[in-house]
Amino acid sequence: MSSSAEETEPRWLSEEEQACWRAYLHGTRLLEVALDADLSAHGTSLPEYEILSMLSEAPGRRMRMSALADLVVQSRSRMTHTAGRLEGRGLVRREPSPHDGRGVELTLTDKGLETLERLSKVHVESVRRHFVDLLTPTQFRKLGEAMAIVQESGRARR
Repeated sequence: MSSSAEETEPRWLSEEEQACWRAYLHGTRLLEVALDADLSAHGTSLPEYEILSMLSEAPGRRMRMSALADLVVQSRSRMTHTAGRLEGRGLVRREPSPHDGRGVELTLTDKGLETLERLSKVHVESVRRHFVDLLTPTQFRKLGEAMAIVQESGRARR
């Protein structure tokens, strides 16, 4: 009673691979906590900032909520809750999609743009202090190249 799945051992990580993997996990979690703390001191969370930033770069400062959720890697329900908080503060508006009437789009308000412009200075300094300036330019570029591969693989699975 053996199957090929039972007979095939996983490709276990080497000691070096395990150390790198754990450093990556711990480092990314610490980085997110630090970036979120710096923004939270100014009344905004990292996920909220990311949504405001993506909207500011979208045509007409608006985007379908489902597409935005995919872009910032949030579940639809989490996006709805985050959008509700931002809308309550007057930073975004939820509106029916003009294209099909079924979807909902999130629009960055003028107040949201002003808030983002103020917070962007806080955020970029935080990113530099906790991440960019800790690495050499070569390390930073290579990390970006590696994460682009991971990102592309994730998109292909969706």
